[in-house]
Amino acid sequence: MTGRKIKIATTSLAGCFGCHMSFLDIDEQLIQLNERIEFNRSPLTDIKHCGPSDIGLIEGGVCNADNVRVLREFRENCRILIAVGACAITGGVPAMRNYFDLRECLEEVYLHGTGVTNPQIPDDAELPLLLDKVYPVQAVVPVDYFLPGCPPPADAFLAILLPLLNGETPQMADRKLYYD
Repeated sequence: MTGRKIKIATTSLAGCFGCHMSFLDIDEQLIQLNERIEFNRSPLTDIKHCGPSDIGLIEGGVCNADNVRVLREFRENCRILIAVGACAITGGVPAMRNYFDLRECLEEVYLHGTGVTNPQIPDDAELPLLLDKVYPVQAVVPVDYFLPGCPPPADAFLAILLPLLNGETPQMADRKLYYD
């Protein structure tokens, strides 16, 4: 992948945007990366659909029908797909709801939760349909690389992206991967 700017697309599904924040923590090196990359779909560009891209970075688990749609669009359009962070790889914190019945979760939050003033479960056609469980990315589409962490440290983003930008296979060193 040399000679032209590499197109990178990013998204956050069911997650907290912590992985995106960690990516931004590469600080000045982001300016150097910008000479070699072009963001396609990303919260940084506000582009809503994933067009043809070289690399897709997926943060967050898969919890609703819209997440499935976005994920399939990424897989269709990204030559390389990377599951980023614990939520994308295992479902993470959002998957804690997997231990409970979905209806019970909705009732607890919207009917019986602390501070509820207008008890009703939202039922709007514009809200994406919730899945029965929160799934890791690889349960829905094939993934090429996994970047673990909660969130992965900024250096880990560089350790996986720089080799890919040079047309090489990333070799992730264990010392770069940790959980705070």
